[in-house]
Amino acid sequence: RGAAKVMIDWPNVTASGNQELGLKPEELQKSKCVLGFIPVIYYSMLLSIGVPVNILTAVALCRLASRTKKALYYYLLAVTASDILSQLFIIFVGFLLETAVFHRDVPALLLHSVSVAEFAANHASIWSTVPLTVDRYVALCHPLLHRQISYPARARKIIGVVLATSIASGVPFFWWSDMWRNSHPPTALDAVLIWTHVTIIYFLPCSIFLVLNSLIIHTLRVRQREQLGKTTAMLLAITSVFSILWAPRTIVVIYHLYVSTVHRDWRIHLAYDLSNMLAMLNTAVNFFLYCFVSKPFRSAVRDQQVPTNASISSLYSGNSKRFQRDFTPLSPHGARKPS
Repeated sequence: RGAAKVMIDWPNVTASGNQELGLKPEELQKSKCVLGFIPVIYYSMLLSIGVPVNILTAVALCRLASRTKKALYYYLLAVTASDILSQLFIIFVGFLLETAVFHRDVPALLLHSVSVAEFAANHASIWSTVPLTVDRYVALCHPLLHRQISYPARARKIIGVVLATSIASGVPFFWWSDMWRNSHPPTALDAVLIWTHVTIIYFLPCSIFLVLNSLIIHTLRVRQREQLGKTTAMLLAITSVFSILWAPRTIVVIYHLYVSTVHRDWRIHLAYDLSNMLAMLNTAVNFFLYCFVSKPFRSAVRDQQVPTNASISSLYSGNSKRFQRDFTPLSPHGARKPS
């Protein structure tokens, strides 16, 4: 606390000289964006790659869901759809449009409304993975019960409840403060919202992942004969990547609340920017995890290109035959003389 106070008060040593330049105290203490245009380039690339990849993932999962009638693919489809919404609201609208293009110079009501959509999409993206984890736990540890309770209709109802809850949980964040631009220290409302945020997006889901994944691994070790299946490996990869990519942002937000703010310390500003970039990477990596682990998913992705190539080949073959029929010269024996 004392070190933080010294760090914050340090720029005021030259206050008399800066006051002659007409600068306000909050402007003197405002941290600078060290990364410059790097976040804009990064988010543009992430959006241009992530959205098409997630759309391709959604199409492949739709085919697998309709073909196999497994609840697993409905949960994965919900995760993918939520990732697309997160990319559109958080990356495109929040980071690129509001921040990079308009420099947050938009009506406050619009800023807060978009904030609600961003948090709702974020919550949906994370909490759609929880039913998937529960489904895998029941399938491995209680297989007879899984056959009774796991089916597409129930999965769709659970996904609907998760989405509705995510939308409702995003409403309180209408009052989320702008960490980059608010010069005042975090208020009591800010503390409540920050702790609610890190609990919803990290501590609570990660606790569920840790407990259920530990039970799954323990069950497989006890049985010994059963190996780690591809579906279970995919689940462990998804939850592990999420836990790693979102941990830095959670730490920085709590540090902002109790030690030094993003607005005043350029190092916290830099850490916050980098942690946001790392967290948003989570919305674009699942496609590659699915391809690496799941053979049915790779086949579904490959099948999306086969009909197109086949139709092009058949069209080319038909045109070639027609060309040969129309332009092949008549043989002397087959030619007829005009009457």
